[in-house]
Amino acid sequence: MNQSMIDIHMQVMWNRLISVVEEQAQTLIRTAFSTSVREAGDLSAGVFDLQGRMLAQAVTGTPGHVNAMAESVAHFIRDIGPENIFEGDVYITNDPWKGTGHLHDITVVTPSFHHGKLVGYFASTAHVVDIGGRGFGPDAREVYEEGIFIPIMKFFERGELNRTLIEIVRNNVRENDKVVGDFHALAACNETGHRRLIDMLVEFNLDDLSMIGGFILKHSREATLERLQNLPHGSWSYSLDLDGYDEPVHLAAKLTISPDGVVVDFDGTSGMSKFGINVPLVYAKAYACYGIKCVVAPEIPNNFASLAPFDVVAPEGCILNAKRPAPVAVRHVLGHFVPDLVLGALHQALPGQVPAEGASALWNLHMSVRPVSDQIGGKGAEILMFNSGGSGARAALDGLNATAFPSGVHTMPIEATENVGPVIVWRKELREGSGGAGAQRGGLGQVIEIEAAEGYSFRFSAMFDRLNHPARGRDGGKDGASGSVSLDDGTTLKGKGLQFVPEGRKLVLELPGGGGFGIPGDRPAAAVEHDLKQGYITHEQAGLYAKAGGKA
Repeated sequence: MNQSMIDIHMQVMWNRLISVVEEQAQTLIRTAFSTSVREAGDLSAGVFDLQGRMLAQAVTGTPGHVNAMAESVAHFIRDIGPENIFEGDVYITNDPWKGTGHLHDITVVTPSFHHGKLVGYFASTAHVVDIGGRGFGPDAREVYEEGIFIPIMKFFERGELNRTLIEIVRNNVRENDKVVGDFHALAACNETGHRRLIDMLVEFNLDDLSMIGGFILKHSREATLERLQNLPHGSWSYSLDLDGYDEPVHLAAKLTISPDGVVVDFDGTSGMSKFGINVPLVYAKAYACYGIKCVVAPEIPNNFASLAPFDVVAPEGCILNAKRPAPVAVRHVLGHFVPDLVLGALHQALPGQVPAEGASALWNLHMSVRPVSDQIGGKGAEILMFNSGGSGARAALDGLNATAFPSGVHTMPIEATENVGPVIVWRKELREGSGGAGAQRGGLGQVIEIEAAEGYSFRFSAMFDRLNHPARGRDGGKDGASGSVSLDDGTTLKGKGLQFVPEGRKLVLELPGGGGFGIPGDRPAAAVEHDLKQGYITHEQAGLYAKAGGKA
């Protein structure tokens, strides 16, 4: 067989391996108990070689989970010990510094054996609805307050369930059936990946993953380095100011591109917060690498080798390199701004290829709904709802409306949210005029109104940003609209922290929009007219475009 035929044969196996991990992820979606996994796809799944190097990831999943999980399997191998890895084992952790950044994410790793020989590992991660402690929110002062901490340990050993672990978890979380159910869903999805891998090895007459793994890693690294050779080489800096919790946060990055790799340095970034908005470096690195890949090598498959040329450093103890026992429950808020930070620096190196800033951080809403009276006889519920603002405009295209970039999670259907507990979503629509003006308009945010059902009230943990620091436009584009949080009677609420919505009152969320790209006067008049007709912009905004001289 000549080299060309060998390469084609390898490519077929590579594609097959990607289908294996995608089926792994779909099993998790079908069996998960939490709506964040089932409806939003807040998960990751992948296959790893004997050294814990990620060979392939499922398309379904978030960059924060995937790229952080890519580093976690090596921790599992070291902590369990090669001599203690047996067929039928399943391992588990939610260690924020060895997993994906906070206690609500459960990472499960399963060794895969073929003919009694260890050939690799499957790993998966999912966000569970509750992990005890204060509940999902930024108010804790230490990680110990944020929930139960599960060090890397065995969930199953030689097929036997760790019942002690399950009993400890059941007695420390509010939604124990859902949480334990998700543990088993994670194990089940890894088992699906293992079975499909064995089918593949038998079909292609392979003893292990060494041959296909070597091919994947070699070609991915070469392709990434080839892209780096053709980029401008040098250093560029960018910074962001964000709301923070009780005071603004400054994020800074210096991006250095060389033929051998890209280094992101977070020197100059604010120190750690007293509250749970801190970010472990593993999570900040996950999103920094994603931001780089989006521009530099978007079509090269994501694996150990294609990520290897990217490095991230940060001063120890800065808010993007938080150390234990810092509170980190809502690390996603600042973590989701890291791509904007990296892209801002890349824009200087590659003008015209990088979008404007977007809403970026998800507007996650965690509600604890309770009856106002014992006589109602109703049951409380923990409800997690994912919502997205607008993304930044691109050089040749408008920003995406109400779209989760960079996380990529889906917006949860209203019906799914209302099915979980006694809440009513009265309004969920695009927010008129929230996208920044430009030759390309920024994406729109949303307006959402939520009320507890009759006889109920709810507490909610706000985890929002861009109330005081809107998404900035690029190359003459205007800023997107800021967000706001209030009750329907006009009472202004905070962007972060635990707050109360009494019975009969509605929570009103106005999500921020993305920044515009290019001078507004360069926007075609037909596009302005279309936006006005669709309700994307106000008449006042249309007038501003006209004054700027919109093109016919």
